[in-house]
This record gives sequence, C-alpha cells and structure tokens, in this order.
Amino acid sequence: MIGRLKGTVDEIADDHVILDVHGVGYVAHCPMRTLSSLHEGEAAVLQIETIVREDMIRLYGFGSGLEREWFRLLMTVQGVGAKVALAILSTLAASDLANAVALQDKAMVARAPGVGPKVAQRIVTELKNRAPALAGELSSSIGLSQELGEGVAPAPVTDAVSALTNLGYGRDQAAGAVAAALEDAGEDADSAKLIRLGLKELAG
Repeated sequence: MIGRLKGTVDEIADDHVILDVHGVGYVAHCPMRTLSSLHEGEAAVLQIETIVREDMIRLYGFGSGLEREWFRLLMTVQGVGAKVALAILSTLAASDLANAVALQDKAMVARAPGVGPKVAQRIVTELKNRAPALAGELSSSIGLSQELGEGVAPAPVTDAVSALTNLGYGRDQAAGAVAAALEDAGEDADSAKLIRLGLKELAG
C-alpha cells in the first residue's frame, strides 16, 4: 500500500494532481485545499490513502497526516464516501471540522457540497468522541468546545464564551480564546478574568 509520495507536480486538474515520482506519474485525488497549495513543476509531498476495490485502485492525497486521518474517519460514517469526504475537507480545514464536530454544529458541516442535514447530523453525532484526538495543536480548545456542546463546561467558562459571542465573535473563536485564557489563568479563574484574558487573546 502507498502511504506517502514525494515527487514533482506534473499536472493539476479540478479534483486531482499527477505527481511524477522518478518518471512514474501517480494520479492522486485531493481536497481543494491541498490542490490550491500545489504548483506545477514544483516538488511536493502528499500523504496518501490507497483505496482498493474490485474494479479500481484509487489514491487520495493530502497535505498533512491530520487531514488524511479525518478523511479516514469521515468514511466510517454511513452515507459518507470518498467524494463527500473530499468535499468536506475542501470546505473545512481539519481544525474547523474538529471544532464543528465538538460543538455539534451540523450547519457548518452541511456547508460542504453534497452533505445534507441528515448526513451532517450523523457526522457530528458519531464522531464527537474522536474530535479532540484529531484536533492537532487545537486539542485544548476542541476539548472545551466539546464540553460547551454537551452543556457540561464550568459556569465561568460558559459565561465567558457567551460574553465574547455577544460581542460579535464566532463561537469557535470565543471557545479558542477562553481555552487559551484558562491555560494562563488556571481552572479556578472567574468569568471576569476569563473574559479579560480572552479579549486580550483575540486582540493579539
């Protein structure tokens, strides 16, 4: 099985790239985010997921291992095939997807083409326990987002996030800022301190 390819970008199409590896051109289907970061004639490294079926062998390429993990995870949800998983990863960055799942924000997931409300609901419900593990550097804010989504976050945290969203910040932005504030201030910080530090974080 192919897990990684390193070569020169030979051609970029709407949904795939041809990567020249020592004279062999590999076709890898990629999310738009990955394709937009590639340039013809330049060197590139793609993390590869190989899918083998009776009638085909297809390679899917990603700019990071985290993106590839989300692709694998999305395909465990009923109704999500490779095409839909790529559409989701084309629309949302891995960190945004992790946040959407943690906050149970099915509307954000449904922004991807081909993803209806029922599939979006299945994605956020079935994957909610896996989101923090696939949040990368944002794991602390994703964990906090999950607590907020489940209604089990401490009162000062909930109040601070609510205050920041009332000021016009997005819920995921507010959750990230409060998570950072919590790391600085400690678990015993009151809402006023978290709001103050959160605003400082957002301004920075």
